[in-house]
Amino acid sequence: MLMEPLLTLVCRDCKTPSDREAAMRIRFEVFVDEQQVPPELEPDEYDTDALHLLAVNESTGEVVGTARIVEKGSGVAKIGRVAVRKAWRGRGVGEALMRQAMTEAQAAGMTEAILDAQVPVIPFYERLGFVAEGPVFDDAGIPHRRMTQRLD
Repeated sequence: MLMEPLLTLVCRDCKTPSDREAAMRIRFEVFVDEQQVPPELEPDEYDTDALHLLAVNESTGEVVGTARIVEKGSGVAKIGRVAVRKAWRGRGVGEALMRQAMTEAQAAGMTEAILDAQVPVIPFYERLGFVAEGPVFDDAGIPHRRMTQRLD
């Protein structure tokens, strides 16, 4: 079986209705439908000001993943809401989104990236250079751990 061509990552700020809808559809698909996060917890107060990234399959235009970056002050960028459609997992989409997020954060003058990783995917973020810190904590019923990486 032939794999679809590698995707192209497009950075969008989700100010247009179609961009926001694409990002939110994937987030609801992954977090609410698959992981049973209560739907009222998925959109939050950071969505309006965050920089949203969309991973797009270049050959079809299908949006296959999303992530967001929230500026936290003092040179810190919080990367979050990293979500990849199930059929596209294991194909480099998450890594492409994370690398783009770190590039965007660094270009905006951020010197550190933080994220709250679901415990089972900590090894994924470690491969990208993130280091786990502090204890495991609960977020929406899912165990997480804070991770950091210097960007400079």
